[in-house]
Amino acid sequence: MARNCIGLDIGSSSVKVVGIREEKRAIKLSTFGIEPLPPQSIVDGAIMNQGAVVEAIRSVWERSRIRGKDVALAIAGHSVIIKKIAVPVMTKDELTEQIPWEAEHHIPFAKDDVELDYQVVSPKNASGQMELLLVAAKKEVVHDYAAAAREASLNPVVVDVATFTVQNAFERNYQMAPGETVVLINIGAAISNINIIRDNVSAFTRDVTIGGTSFTEEIQKQLNVSHEEAEAYKVGGSHNDHGVIPHEVERIIESVAEVMAGEFQRSLDFYLATSAEANVSKIFLSGGTAKVAALHRAIERRSRLPVEVLDAWRRVQLDPKLDVDFLRAHSPEAMVGLGLALRSAGDKT
Repeated sequence: MARNCIGLDIGSSSVKVVGIREEKRAIKLSTFGIEPLPPQSIVDGAIMNQGAVVEAIRSVWERSRIRGKDVALAIAGHSVIIKKIAVPVMTKDELTEQIPWEAEHHIPFAKDDVELDYQVVSPKNASGQMELLLVAAKKEVVHDYAAAAREASLNPVVVDVATFTVQNAFERNYQMAPGETVVLINIGAAISNINIIRDNVSAFTRDVTIGGTSFTEEIQKQLNVSHEEAEAYKVGGSHNDHGVIPHEVERIIESVAEVMAGEFQRSLDFYLATSAEANVSKIFLSGGTAKVAALHRAIERRSRLPVEVLDAWRRVQLDPKLDVDFLRAHSPEAMVGLGLALRSAGDKT
């Protein structure tokens, strides 16, 4: 069995690492670390401050005492396009040759500017065609992420898409009923990834440029406080001079949650309007902002569906030497990292 990569999740607000050991009957967590990034280090999935990213990677590697160098990375945002397409039935070699030409019809970037990959969803659908998930990522973004890892003395061997890494981690931790459709929403600091899966196959994906930073920025603007204070108010971990969290914070959070829930609902409505299989049973949230209670309520109210926060460690054995309370607190944020850690060099999942 190929050795697992270290999952290196370079997000908009922090760098997270997940290391696991896969055994016959269990996944064992060997390391988890998180290092904050300065604001604006990454904007819409593109690295703007390479030095800060490299420094954060080195720092979390040193603190977590990780020995491995092979890493899997994830990218997201407008530089990534995911399309479900139908093509005539063909062999693997024919597909490899044909995909760049097919991509020209579906991808709004020049084919020489992107890295292309695909996954066969159905070898033959009802119309007698193959269904594929076509993925295109801008070469410059892939290069920048890989370069940051290399500058931190690491070896990038896999570049995945954040949306699918969450699905990968979800499928290892949760069981879906046959024919069931669920929505996975990974809410990052600046980008949220929406993935609707049916029978363990992705049926619809969309990245929206809204995330946890929206709460922080609105609190900062309306209460005229620093970024650090606003961030602390957002998670309910700070008080004013009188020992009370300002009542306005709750109102601001409720207001932003409504906007965010509305954005997610638009994607869900689009899927429901264009799909014959429209029986979604549940919405699962991941990412740091998944813990904001007001957002749960807003999504439940709009979608009329049950909402649950994903637990990255649900079926993962935790090393007792690790800080279990810390791991539990950051479990929703670890889904991308876990999905990456499940990858190994040369695999195709």
